[in-house]
Amino acid sequence: MKRHYGILTLMAGSILLSACGIFGGDEDEIEPMKLVKIENKIRVKRLWSAKIGGESEFLRVALRPVGDGNNIYAASHDGNAAAFDPATGKQRWRNKLGIELSAGPAVGRGLVVVVAKDGYVVGLDAETGSERWRTDVGAESLARPVLKDDMVIVLTIDSRLQGLAAYDGTPRWSVEQSSPALTMRGSSSPVIVGTSVIAGFDNGRIAAVEVATGNVRWESLLSPPTGRSDLERLSDIDGDIAVVGQDVYAAGYNGRMAAVAAESGQILWAREISSYVGVSADWNNVYTVRDNGEVVSLTRRDGNESWRDASLLYREPTLPVPFDTTVVVGDLEGYLHFFSNLNGEPQARVKFGGKAISNAPVVMANRLYVQNDDGTVACFIIDRPKPRRDAPDIADGD
Repeated sequence: MKRHYGILTLMAGSILLSACGIFGGDEDEIEPMKLVKIENKIRVKRLWSAKIGGESEFLRVALRPVGDGNNIYAASHDGNAAAFDPATGKQRWRNKLGIELSAGPAVGRGLVVVVAKDGYVVGLDAETGSERWRTDVGAESLARPVLKDDMVIVLTIDSRLQGLAAYDGTPRWSVEQSSPALTMRGSSSPVIVGTSVIAGFDNGRIAAVEVATGNVRWESLLSPPTGRSDLERLSDIDGDIAVVGQDVYAAGYNGRMAAVAAESGQILWAREISSYVGVSADWNNVYTVRDNGEVVSLTRRDGNESWRDASLLYREPTLPVPFDTTVVVGDLEGYLHFFSNLNGEPQARVKFGGKAISNAPVVMANRLYVQNDDGTVACFIIDRPKPRRDAPDIADGD
């Protein structure tokens, strides 16, 4: 199975290019690494699965489940949004919006938000799924929106970060960054730290913006462009940004992975690692995937390498997500790979449908939720044997 590895957007002409196809010819396509048999050391059990909508293969949309403690919410590229019982997968509501969706959902304060391909942001009632409002933000978004207090924050592909009123979708503020001539197709989803929203942009910059006002608190050049050609100077921050306490972790394409102080934007440490899936973190380590598909773990404190795994080269692995004592990665053939978070040793492999898993799995409580490009959502657990409790001998009474 061959797929073009990395899709680029030529912003000036709105032309989609393939990183391999730029130079033309089948010789530029790279075969994904073939999987070798592993011994499953843990038992991964699927609790339920549910069909949410149509396929989104090759589109690189930002659709993956989210939860609020009461429901799991999911959306599909062909315009469906739905809520499911987290334990059973039973559908609680569904809204057929009639528009192609490109990002979301996000949830908070009784509101579920999705973003349409044509630039509309749609707010739904979290309890019933009924539409509350619809606002045009002027451009497609490939970043999941975030909610904070009474604000919805959306990042569009033209490098505009916008704040909307959660009550009715009214625009409140907008912050814009410059866009280079050539960028990867995708955007980094903003994250909330205190009263700031932190976002990465296509020009390699990361910025902290005050949620209430849109005032820029700081900017930092995480991934400086290098090289002579537009292709060599790609420095997009397109992947997930991780936050642990007051430390922010981000990575850029053709650039660096870095730890940044959330209050000042000061770079605490940086490593030359190119990634377009971004960074995830637990209390000890940060995880990423290099642009060739190599999974890498670094210590959170100083960025020293803990382990790396090359078994998924060119299989377009998702961002590794910490789950229990493992990190989980999806790939282009629908496999979920479980690695030890301690040393990277393979722990299990599970097949989930026949389509790619393009977006990182999501962990909520002790469960793993995954959405594949077939529009199917599933819930997994690590099924560990319960400790045996042998009953003590009971002697007959005198």
